[in-house]
Amino acid sequence: MNIISLTLVSYIFVMAVTPGPNNVLLAASGVNYGLRRTLPMAMGIALGGGFHCFASMLMFGQLFELVSIIRLPIAVVGCLYLLWLAWQLFRAAAPESGEQGRPLTFMQMVLFQWVNPKAWVMMLNMAALFMPEQGPLWSSAMLIGMIDAVVSLPCVLLWAWLGDRLRLVLQRPRHLLLFNGLMAVCLALTAAWLLLDEMRLLFT
Repeated sequence: MNIISLTLVSYIFVMAVTPGPNNVLLAASGVNYGLRRTLPMAMGIALGGGFHCFASMLMFGQLFELVSIIRLPIAVVGCLYLLWLAWQLFRAAAPESGEQGRPLTFMQMVLFQWVNPKAWVMMLNMAALFMPEQGPLWSSAMLIGMIDAVVSLPCVLLWAWLGDRLRLVLQRPRHLLLFNGLMAVCLALTAAWLLLDEMRLLFT
């Protein structure tokens, strides 16, 4: 493995393990539903993110001039969806309340990667830094996508596990509601920060 590949792995690891929309949702699901029921979400993020990475590398490798056109609309749609998820999380009921909740599904998390602003920022940077200027685009995009899925999986599983461990601490409904509210605020602030950052780039 050359230095470019090691740098790529390090970049994916840092982006995947640090707080963001995916990891906030995983931690909240782990607290509310446990690790086992959260596993499809984690797999959806890792595998869906890998495919998103492959498709993005392929697209940006051929049509990089489209970045400036599609970046802001994607950010706006993604941030609005994050705000909706934050509202749903804020309204989440404690298990004892009698409401039947369920975590997001594998396919929902696969599709979520296409409107996740942090994921798009990551894809744009990876395309600029790691896609070759010459050579076969398909094989390079496939390799980067596979590395993204493999490196991301343990990172997202860690957040799901941490949420599951917190579940033992948050047994009281009041504490669980407070945690859900905190996670909702974090998700909303993340959406606002990402959108403001995109607006800043647009006007600079």
